[in-house]
Amino acid sequence: MKPQSRSSSGYRNGLGWRLFNGISQALDRRVGWHKLPTPLGLLSLIGVRNILRQHNLYDTGQLPSTGEAPLPAWEPAFLTARTPDGTYNDLEQPAMGRAGSRFGRNVPLEHAFPESAEDMMSPNPRTVSRELMTRHEFQAATALNSLVAAWLQFMIRDWFGHGKGPENDVWEVPLVETDPWPERPMVIPKTPPDPTRPPDASGPPTYINTETHWWDGSQLYGNSREDQMWRRTQVDGKLRIGQGGRLEFPDDPKLAPFMVPGWWLGLGILGSLFVLEHNAICDALKAEYPSWTDEELFQRARLVNVAVLAKIHTVEWTPAVIGHPITRIAMRANWWGLAGEKLTEALGRLSPSEVVSGIPGSETQHYGVPYALTEEFTSVYRMHPLIADDWSFRSAADHSLIEERPFSGLTGPQTEEILDKISLPDILYSFGHVHPGINRLHNFPRDLQHFVRPNGKPLDLAATDILRSRELGVPRYNEFRRLLNLEPAKDFESMTDDPQWAEEMRRVYGDDVERVDLTVGMFAEPLPTGFAFSDTAFRIFIVMASRRLNSDRFFTRDYTPHVYTPLGMRWIDETDMTAVILRHFPQLAPALHGHENAFEAWNAARP
Repeated sequence: MKPQSRSSSGYRNGLGWRLFNGISQALDRRVGWHKLPTPLGLLSLIGVRNILRQHNLYDTGQLPSTGEAPLPAWEPAFLTARTPDGTYNDLEQPAMGRAGSRFGRNVPLEHAFPESAEDMMSPNPRTVSRELMTRHEFQAATALNSLVAAWLQFMIRDWFGHGKGPENDVWEVPLVETDPWPERPMVIPKTPPDPTRPPDASGPPTYINTETHWWDGSQLYGNSREDQMWRRTQVDGKLRIGQGGRLEFPDDPKLAPFMVPGWWLGLGILGSLFVLEHNAICDALKAEYPSWTDEELFQRARLVNVAVLAKIHTVEWTPAVIGHPITRIAMRANWWGLAGEKLTEALGRLSPSEVVSGIPGSETQHYGVPYALTEEFTSVYRMHPLIADDWSFRSAADHSLIEERPFSGLTGPQTEEILDKISLPDILYSFGHVHPGINRLHNFPRDLQHFVRPNGKPLDLAATDILRSRELGVPRYNEFRRLLNLEPAKDFESMTDDPQWAEEMRRVYGDDVERVDLTVGMFAEPLPTGFAFSDTAFRIFIVMASRRLNSDRFFTRDYTPHVYTPLGMRWIDETDMTAVILRHFPQLAPALHGHENAFEAWNAARP
């Protein structure tokens, strides 16, 4: 008999909590959480999160289906190991979050229908791209470095993918005569439909996540047993890694990652770094447990490496890109609670409450809705403006210039060319000195407005981002805000702090503020202090960032020394992004000296 996981649908619904949540929401709507004194701001965010958990999680699994794929056979080893396809994370609902299951929603299902064919092109996505997204002058986050941009896409490769449909299944976007686009009409691939939906089924369309929904490092470990076994050396638990820390790929060039749309140098260097980290964990475990098999070493090292990734994202990456004093405390509290890092790591959990002692080690909690990543989460994570246009590669030894490239020169097969010429330490050092952009209008990378896909076809990613939200039934900006208990914009002037942008949006959207796309509205918003993206996007993060931890038994009830080993727990406690970098490239210590966060702009080497 399989052990049962624990969960509860009754969450903070008592009178006291309802009163607290109501006051929190009222303060947030009237003043804004980020304008409150820190203690009140933190309490306001707790209340806002409670309300979002109660009212903004929707299960698409209830919609008609032709049935699920069969489950792998149960094995007792699954109690202490993540499966390749994400099954058996939840032991009561073993298919939950598996690769090939549906995206969920953060808006009621009646609001999740795609737009009509006519509205899909209104206003024209290419017009929105050219008139509102085009970068005329780089708006940089000067306190940060471009590992921020690389890290985000590295994480996205773990979290979600909509798959690829037939080459001829496309949206045709009409173009004005003066548009320099090389083909007419512009074509944008459609999102593949959910193969499990019966024909003419009721309800909004659903879509399949090709990745597992869990935070499980699938960008390193794969989503199937076959893929995973290829990535492994099958000796001492280790993953394949080539000369100088370079990733190894299948011999068939069609299977190389740079043949997949979106591959660039940032993904390559972080993939290398965390394969090296996995292998270092294997060495430490083998020294501690010399009798363990290759399988035992691999599975425990994977657990530890994945927890390190989740910890870095929670307490370093996110506080870097939303660097408001309140969110810095709040994100660290997700991991350690308000008790703080030192007290929680020294004494263990002081309380079962996630607020006091953090989510890791707390009770598994789905909040009454089966866990899944959502289409809205996917939409707000479209943050292409983080990418800089121009990249300088410099020596970590003396900061001397090696070469300069546009972003397009960092993509596809050219990543291999760069790795042939420039060492990984020098590439990491260079990323530490290139600033990322902020997510604002007129800040879309120029090379991504004309990006050539591996099949040779050009794509405007800004236009694609606009069309995707319309296609997937993600509401437009004002309706999105209403559904998240936020005030909609009354007019274009109240949507932005830039009068010129207000006038441009008015022109593009025909003076109809209700037609403004979600991405456009989020990029137009004034940003809270320290934020590189909008407060509207942050609302989805409030509920989904913690949910990825709350629902995963390997971050909650099974986040224990028994599952991770005492050595593994110490490794997680003692590791941050700086520790990972310096473990494998100690020569970068001067560049990181004095920085609490490795995503901050690095020190320059002295000639």
